[in-house]
Amino acid sequence: MTSHTITAAASGTWKLGDMEINRIGFGAMRLPQYGAALTPDAVPRDRDEAIRVLRRAVELGVNHIDTAAFYFSPLRSANELINRALAPYPDDLVIATKVGPARDLSGEWQSHATTAKELRGQVEENLRQLGRDHLDVVNLRIVRPDSFAERFGALAELREAGLIRHLGISNVRPEQLAEAQAIAPVVCVQNMYGIGVRPEYDEFVRACGEQGVAFVPFYAIAATGREGGTSGEESEEVLTVARAHGVSPAQVRIAWTLHRGPHVLAIPGTGDPGHLADNVAAGALRLSEDDLATLESLHRREA
Repeated sequence: MTSHTITAAASGTWKLGDMEINRIGFGAMRLPQYGAALTPDAVPRDRDEAIRVLRRAVELGVNHIDTAAFYFSPLRSANELINRALAPYPDDLVIATKVGPARDLSGEWQSHATTAKELRGQVEENLRQLGRDHLDVVNLRIVRPDSFAERFGALAELREAGLIRHLGISNVRPEQLAEAQAIAPVVCVQNMYGIGVRPEYDEFVRACGEQGVAFVPFYAIAATGREGGTSGEESEEVLTVARAHGVSPAQVRIAWTLHRGPHVLAIPGTGDPGHLADNVAAGALRLSEDDLATLESLHRREA
């Protein structure tokens, strides 16, 4: 694949509420640091390098960026890098952020469930860092089960007040989607999902599509490596498909998620311009029925 000529438009589009975006987006988690993300001792990434990657992403047609105020390392914040690189923002750029988890200034995670008042503070923090008067999408990320309705309700109030345009939920079960929808419209679900990763969510993914809700997998490339990234080892099934198309295993994993339905979006993250181009190019990779059957066998075997 000649990745340098392929833009995010090749992945097709989806409407998040009233906002049309290309299905290949960009995840900002890895921007503030090198190596493993979301750790207190993370090594800050070169500022100019991060800004170049963000600007190149937009040049390649990416108009959906996923971020959070808790994406930071010593010296670097994903939101502030986005602000520096892209403001004044293009009219078609959708920035989705997350609230719920919290880290103190040293990078350590808060041990208690975030209160409704703290959520409002997190929304204001994202607004300030991004330099916006409203947030396009705010996902409530669930890390502890208590008071889900109360916390989502607090965000619904901020949506009514005009500080938030659309709401989503992250790290949730199907019944929590129904619970949220009874409070306010939900435009997206963000859950960990990929080849061989949580195949028990297959039906949930399909159900989201039937309801017009976008499904946005995270760690679709890293899989069980999570914040630490890929392990460097790859299954023979993925390697076989990659060799057949002359692409990387990461591109196969991105393409597979996009093949799960027109409502499935991809938000691969990287701080490397070459990897960025490859990730975007994966939106043009069309897997055959044989490819999909091979990958499905791996996906189901991991169940």
